Amino acid sequence: MIMSGRRRRPRPLYGARWKAALLSPAVLTVVITSLAFSTPREIAFSRLLPAAPALAAAMWPVLPTILLGTFCLAVMISLSFFYTDLGTPYTGAAIILVTLAAAYASHVRIQREEALFHVRLVADAAQKVLLRPLPSRINDVEIESLYLAAQEQARIGGDFYEVADTPYGVRLLIGDVRGKGLSAVGAASAVINCFRENAYDQPDLRGITRRLETSITRYTAAFPTQDLPERFATALLVEIPHYGGAIRILNCGHPPPMLVHRGEIRVLEPSTPSPPLNLATLIGDHYYVDTVPFDPGDHLLLYTDGVTETRDRTGEFFPLPDWMRDNGPAAPRDLLDRLHHDLLRYSGGRLDDDIAALAVRCPNSRGPGATA
Repeated sequence: MIMSGRRRRPRPLYGARWKAALLSPAVLTVVITSLAFSTPREIAFSRLLPAAPALAAAMWPVLPTILLGTFCLAVMISLSFFYTDLGTPYTGAAIILVTLAAAYASHVRIQREEALFHVRLVADAAQKVLLRPLPSRINDVEIESLYLAAQEQARIGGDFYEVADTPYGVRLLIGDVRGKGLSAVGAASAVINCFRENAYDQPDLRGITRRLETSITRYTAAFPTQDLPERFATALLVEIPHYGGAIRILNCGHPPPMLVHRGEIRVLEPSTPSPPLNLATLIGDHYYVDTVPFDPGDHLLLYTDGVTETRDRTGEFFPLPDWMRDNGPAAPRDLLDRLHHDLLRYSGGRLDDDIAALAVRCPNSRGPGATA
């Protein structure tokens, strides 16, 4: 979310565990104070008081950290009235020094958190440009999307998708750029922008794919590296005609989509492989389109390899075809919500790769000229 108006300090949403952790410096102070007053002076628990402001520096603002250190100093002074040989001057000096250091550390931490917060705002804006929200329905075709980052704090990556309502039908793109980092994000952006421009003009999927090939080739040539031959992207293009009972698919080295056709699960492997993007100069630019029946009520699932390469604790891959059979036909949003939940549960809550998916459902009725 991008804030407007005056500058605000980031306010993260803390869970129950984090809220409990926020109280730990105060709890530690109370425990040390109680033990210092209730145990023999030989044990000298009071010497642990500097640990409280040191712990507060990791999670509290500057002022509360200083106040906690002041309270610890007051406790130490109070103890000196009961025990005159506790070494109060030394422990008191330690509390003051640690509190000052903790206040400075808290100040630096907050500055870094604010900088990270604004970086995340930029990343969120970039993601909305790269993976903009899709309409849930285009010409009665239901479409839903899912994107999961492998790392909890990540915002954008090399997985991408896009949908366009064109004169030739609803066209979908999903793909995955090899590698990670800004270079992968840049390549994904180049492919998506090229698709957005050409999906409306090119009469068939082969023409779009050749434009995508040219776009990613130019992008990688502008940023030459030693691993240039290994920088490529897999892509899957699907065309759903407005009034037809079949879809056209062009698969450039991407995981095959899953189709629920008349209640049966089909893995749509390409009849003839097409080269991944940016590899045409090595293995040729021959692209092949498959035509597959797509009847009213059928479902289509497009996904990146992060789905099928998700592993459990034993190293077994996620069984997507079996999962599709178990879940059966479902609304696109429900299907992706189940997939999200089951992937996290299967992997133990830890994903090793980014995941993108599109779920599509053919409407139960088509316009004039529909074929069965």
